[in-house]
Amino acid sequence: MFVFEIDFARQLLNRLQKRKVVVIALKNEIYFFSYSSTIQIYANISYNKKFNKINLIFLTKSQKKLSFITFASIMSIYKNLNSVLFLILFFGNISKSQTNFNEKLLKSHIAYLASDELKGRGTSTKEEILAANYIASYFKKIGLKELSKQYIQEFSYKVPKGIHDTSTASSPLKHSVNVAGFIDAGMPHTVIVGAHFDHLGLGFDHNSLEANPENKIHNGADDNASGVAGVLELAHYFSIKKSKLPFNMLFICFSGEELGLIGSKKYCENPLIANEKINYMINLDMIGRLNDSTKKLMIYGVGTSNIWVNALDSVNKNFNFQLKKDSSGVGPSDQTSFYLKNIPVLHFFTGQHHDYHKPSDDIEKINLKGEVAVLEFTAKLIESTFKQAKLNFLKTRIIESSKSSFKVTLGIMPDYSFDGKGVRVDGVTDNKPAAIAGVVTGDVIKQLGEIKIVTMEDYMKALGRFNKGEETSLKVERRGKIIDLMVRFK
Repeated sequence: MFVFEIDFARQLLNRLQKRKVVVIALKNEIYFFSYSSTIQIYANISYNKKFNKINLIFLTKSQKKLSFITFASIMSIYKNLNSVLFLILFFGNISKSQTNFNEKLLKSHIAYLASDELKGRGTSTKEEILAANYIASYFKKIGLKELSKQYIQEFSYKVPKGIHDTSTASSPLKHSVNVAGFIDAGMPHTVIVGAHFDHLGLGFDHNSLEANPENKIHNGADDNASGVAGVLELAHYFSIKKSKLPFNMLFICFSGEELGLIGSKKYCENPLIANEKINYMINLDMIGRLNDSTKKLMIYGVGTSNIWVNALDSVNKNFNFQLKKDSSGVGPSDQTSFYLKNIPVLHFFTGQHHDYHKPSDDIEKINLKGEVAVLEFTAKLIESTFKQAKLNFLKTRIIESSKSSFKVTLGIMPDYSFDGKGVRVDGVTDNKPAAIAGVVTGDVIKQLGEIKIVTMEDYMKALGRFNKGEETSLKVERRGKIIDLMVRFK
């Protein structure tokens, strides 16, 4: 986009007309088409009353591709209109997403949120407040409104003292915050876009998969600085389109997700906007590691409304992601809190990796171009619902077993994108039962004890049957062969 003073813009239009360029005025926008033997250019020119500026967006005639156009020189425009006004250079085609979402902005958000300065953004730490203030400042900068007179929303909570003691009666009361910014389009319903901004801090909360995590900064670049950056830039994107929105939009960054979806639960218990007025909720959690080879994008919650599957497939025609869709509204991230309030949800996720919940989840490993593509897809999906009535809500299956009910753990990281039978191991934690038994990354767990493992639910149910100190058989498939192992839980 190029911005000009209004007088120059008028002179430019006159100049274009003299060169036999067709100029069409339509409401508040002006369109011109240049027809030459070598180049066909389309430009959208809109007037910004507030700043008395003209914005020009140059495109090629193709609707699918934009050409990156820049001015190499602007020579004495006001003094001599007969001179060369500008030289337009074309640097090849790039995707639409690069015009709507800026890699440098995304990188700057993630770089700060996942910096050592923030020490892993642990819930209820002073560094968490630094992150919250950064988010609130950006919401203010791009013009989002406060609700309840402030962007930062405080809440109190208690957590169980340990895995085997689920009571919070004697636990200390702690305090944390969510951050919310609002686009008020004056409509009866609101769409929520959210992401959690907390992570594991210095590794003292027992959620780390590092062998000795204490006092190690867990920066959480993918989990979930990537999602927060996505929320910030989607907020920026839709704040510009406020006049065209058929619903209001609420952008929320939650804390306490790593401790059990605490921030989103607290929000849903005391919502800033009544839950019955929420159209749907989109959750961005770990969207920074898109695999360029597979382009696999996992989307959970597609069964929570009858429009999701068709809408996703329709939007994907212009992106060619390999979509892996899961119907359930319940999962290990913040969309669950909204689903349990009968709100349609989606959760976007680019997949598991070896750095998950480890200090090595750093910004250098973020696929910025991949995240741009995911955000463009998300924006187009939201826009595809502009003409829809308020989405209907559908109940989906709920996995009965949960991580908190396990008495034991194998110490593996499942590959949630695996489509085959069994549970493929994406990572093994040192000195945990699986590592001691001889399980390696890439193994596919086929049987645990007497229970055959076909789905993730089978694996979770099997784990729930064992206690500390017990030993059982474990069958894994490794490079096409079945390997028999013995595992002792500790």
